[in-house]
Amino acid sequence: MTPRKRTVARPAPDPVAEALRRQALIVEHLYDGIIVTDPAGVILEWNPAAQRMFGYTRAEALGQNVEILYRPGEGPALTKAIKAGMRSRGQWSGELKLLAKDGTEREVEAITIALRDAHGRTIGRVAVNRDITEQRRSERIRSATFLISEAANASGNPGELFRAIHDIVGELMPARNFYIALYDPATDTVGFPYFVDEHDAFSEPKPLGKGLTEYVLRSGQTLLATPERALELERAGQVETIGTPSLDWLGVPLKVGDRTLGVLAVQSYSPGVRYGEHEKHILQFVSTQVAMAIDRKRVEEERRRQQEFLRQVIDLNPNLIFVKDWNGRFTLVNRALAELYGTTPEDLVGRRDADFNPNSAEVEQFLRDDRDAMTSGRPKFILEEPNTDARTGRRRWFQVIKVPLRSAEGEPQVLGVATEITQRKELEGQLRQAQKMEAVGQLAGGIAHDFNNVLTAVLGYTRLLLKDVTLPPVARGDVEEIEQAARRAASLTQQLLAFSRKQMLQPAILDVNDVVQGMRSLLRRLIGEHITLVATLDPRPMLVRADQGQLQQVIINLAVNARDAMPAGGTLTIATGAVDLGPSFVAARPGSQPGPHILLQVTDTGMGMDADTRGRVFEPFFTTKAVGKGSGLGLATVYGIVKQSGGYIDVSSEPTRGSVFTVYLPRILEGAPVPPEPAPAEPPRAGSETILLVEDEPGVRSLACRALRRFGYRVLEAINGAEALKVARQSRDPIHLLLTDVVMPEMGGRELAQVLKRERPTTRVLFTSGYPDTASLQEDVHDAAVAYLPKPYTPEDLAKKVREVLATPGEPATPGGGAR
Repeated sequence: MTPRKRTVARPAPDPVAEALRRQALIVEHLYDGIIVTDPAGVILEWNPAAQRMFGYTRAEALGQNVEILYRPGEGPALTKAIKAGMRSRGQWSGELKLLAKDGTEREVEAITIALRDAHGRTIGRVAVNRDITEQRRSERIRSATFLISEAANASGNPGELFRAIHDIVGELMPARNFYIALYDPATDTVGFPYFVDEHDAFSEPKPLGKGLTEYVLRSGQTLLATPERALELERAGQVETIGTPSLDWLGVPLKVGDRTLGVLAVQSYSPGVRYGEHEKHILQFVSTQVAMAIDRKRVEEERRRQQEFLRQVIDLNPNLIFVKDWNGRFTLVNRALAELYGTTPEDLVGRRDADFNPNSAEVEQFLRDDRDAMTSGRPKFILEEPNTDARTGRRRWFQVIKVPLRSAEGEPQVLGVATEITQRKELEGQLRQAQKMEAVGQLAGGIAHDFNNVLTAVLGYTRLLLKDVTLPPVARGDVEEIEQAARRAASLTQQLLAFSRKQMLQPAILDVNDVVQGMRSLLRRLIGEHITLVATLDPRPMLVRADQGQLQQVIINLAVNARDAMPAGGTLTIATGAVDLGPSFVAARPGSQPGPHILLQVTDTGMGMDADTRGRVFEPFFTTKAVGKGSGLGLATVYGIVKQSGGYIDVSSEPTRGSVFTVYLPRILEGAPVPPEPAPAEPPRAGSETILLVEDEPGVRSLACRALRRFGYRVLEAINGAEALKVARQSRDPIHLLLTDVVMPEMGGRELAQVLKRERPTTRVLFTSGYPDTASLQEDVHDAAVAYLPKPYTPEDLAKKVREVLATPGEPATPGGGAR
């Protein structure tokens, strides 16, 4: 019989012990650090997670006060706060910064719960600590990148941005010694726009060397240069120590894409501050955002500089530059346009032309032209566009181009560039006026030529009649009236010639002051007692080369014009002075010449002139006087004399504010010789020489023959140059004088004289003309190179001049130049 096995009864498990065992296992394997203390804070339990978190083993922690984990100075206050929370709510929770055994900080989320016995008494505390150090570090780093981006947007300049980056990095890691180095590829140098260091001073930009900064720039890799690593690189010849040696140096490249902009670096000089992988990770993480911020700031700074440059280009441009929208509102303007409207560019933006320009017709045309360009899509050229100056009310003229644009939002706009042509239009007007005056002068000269021939015959024959002793008294009176009328006509002809600048002047070196002083008595009688005469003369000699009679005529005509402008009385001022006309004066006044000039100014306090009258004041036969009160040749004569004397005349006048006529004549240097006074005139003397008379006008030729024969001369006649040569070649006798008109058909007097002088070198020459239309002849007369007798002349004038030429000692001058 097989014996039966005995069954051994196992004891029943203890539920409490089993529960404690499971709880112990849970606590031991929890991720969170569990710390159990008694009421006084002495550690009773310490799980493996707490050991991993704070570095103390269980044996090291048990029996210690929990305040070993608190930062210096925070223990009592923190313990008090936890106890207070537990009394009121039975627990305390919050975030703490605790110290690990190695001195590093750990950030934890802590919950502390009271342990109570069966009677509800507190017998200890249980703290559950979750390590959130890395989480908070990651959050701060992410926040730092956001703050760096914000700083890039908020900072006004790179310096502000770099200071902000330093502050942000300093919140993440020790960064007392911090700098940013940027590479400039244009100069191959490295600069230090931000540099903070407790030992070394700010470094100026320098060529690339072998410093740690340049090592990171070249390699494009982060470098943590501990003393050992730095020594290794030095021995390999890859770096050289620059400045004060640091304990740890950490630099990261600042990159945007493949470009390395520079280096972000921190360094430590004390053993208490060391850098490791954690700090390396922080700088690497923020460097991307820093590089983008610096690059963006660089781009913005470059764009700002370009905008400032373009703004300067636009503002310094004398042209009007603007951009307008469809409604005519300015979206961009330059300073020239703002000044035209009497405001600033900032005030003008957003406003319209109508806000400043009172001329509604102009403004409406502006808007039409703007919209024409915008709708057509093609540039619009406007050759002449008026615009009223808001400051002065003066109308200014511009040449404008308007180009269609699109705004950033796609709205139509127009770009306008307006070049001022006001001065050009004024100069064109002056040129047209000068051309008109020149044309009228040519006409006047032509008329004067024929008229002087007629007057020469009239005056000559009247003088012959008056020499007739058998002439009855009544007839003599009639002839004298004819002579007076002819002389008045001759004077009128001389004014026409003066205006046309064809009058033959007899210049000499004169002191304008002496001329004015010598005319004061005449001028007082001329202007009347109701007008005060004031002479303001420069004390220096005011020497010019001019015809004294014509200069006196200028002064008289201007004085008479001033008198007529002051019928109720006033003041006439004659002033002299010396001026030097510069390029700007000459450019603004066509016809004037640069250099030293004498200024002769005649000012009145009369009724003045408007712009239209002022523009025509020198025109011949233009007058504002009543019919029969003026010929209209007074100021025209002044104009012609001044121009013929190489000068310039200007006028300024406004209604009711008087007029100022200013004459500019080329100045002769002081000390120039002044010719002696001419000898008193003598009655004409007779002679017996042979004279070849060449005159195409029969009446004048007949008169001249009679007059010369009357004074004893032998006369050979010819009607033109070709006949004169034939007569001369047929004559075997000497010809002592050639008396020839200048302007003749076929062969003029100058050409005839040249040919005859080659054949008869001893023959003297006397030219005569009513219109000597050759500049070279006038120059020769001015220089006393040739003899000249202007028409009309009397028999006595002719006889005196012929005797004077024949009596001149020395070889006769050979006339040069061509004939017309």
